[in-house]
Amino acid sequence: MPPIMELLPFVLALLAGGALAGILAGMFGIGGGAILVPIFFHVFGLLGIPEDVRMQLALGTSLAIIVPTSIRSFMAHRQRGAVDTDLLKGWIVAIPLGTLIATVIAAKASSTELQLIFAVIALVLAFRMIFNRASWKLGDDLPGNPVKFLVGTGIGLASGLMGIGGGILNNTFMTLYGRSIHQGVATSSGVGVLISLPGLVGYIWGGWGVAGLPPFSSGYINWLAVLLLIPVTLYLAPIGARLAHTMSKRQLEAGFGIFLIVISAQFFASVFL
Repeated sequence: MPPIMELLPFVLALLAGGALAGILAGMFGIGGGAILVPIFFHVFGLLGIPEDVRMQLALGTSLAIIVPTSIRSFMAHRQRGAVDTDLLKGWIVAIPLGTLIATVIAAKASSTELQLIFAVIALVLAFRMIFNRASWKLGDDLPGNPVKFLVGTGIGLASGLMGIGGGILNNTFMTLYGRSIHQGVATSSGVGVLISLPGLVGYIWGGWGVAGLPPFSSGYINWLAVLLLIPVTLYLAPIGARLAHTMSKRQLEAGFGIFLIVISAQFFASVFL
């Protein structure tokens, strides 16, 4: 391991990423994973973590941090009465199921494949948010089962493969069916809880005994990074939630889109350059 002074810049980078992730968790109803995953990926690389486990470690560690962050964000949004609790109850099985399937896939996929999955999904969602029109609707209300169950499973699957709390995907689903972006954001914080808890278990199991993982790791989760960033993200998530309710629908959508394009470009560059 590098000397402590050489680790200091990476610790500061993690703390800065945690601060941004906490604000984003509250503002966009996400667990902060979309910013934590690329930060972890690059920091773990600078620390000499092998390429073949680096992306999996970034995904698992991100989901572990999302557990308390999403819970805190959910509580903040629920106090404002904007959460669709009926939708969350209908996804209690579907979303965790999809997330556990994702952890099995991630354990068998290569780091490059996982980076490309992350980048492609993020880019598609970015363009949807930036060029969104009010006329882009699939219906005036959310569909019933089995469509709703399948969508929940798909959100859990895609989110588990991206190490995110599912807010981006759920916001897209809800707004396409006539729900406001603000309700989507609030409900997405609850979706993050349904994703992060089974994701935590799945990534520990999937990486158990794998060679090349850094100290203080259980499977694909590094607890040193988790303990370092959780206090920062927990403290700042309510601030992001307050900011979300001061922004217009268009501002939230544009913010989503620009953010996702930057992250997607970063991973494409990692793979092809």
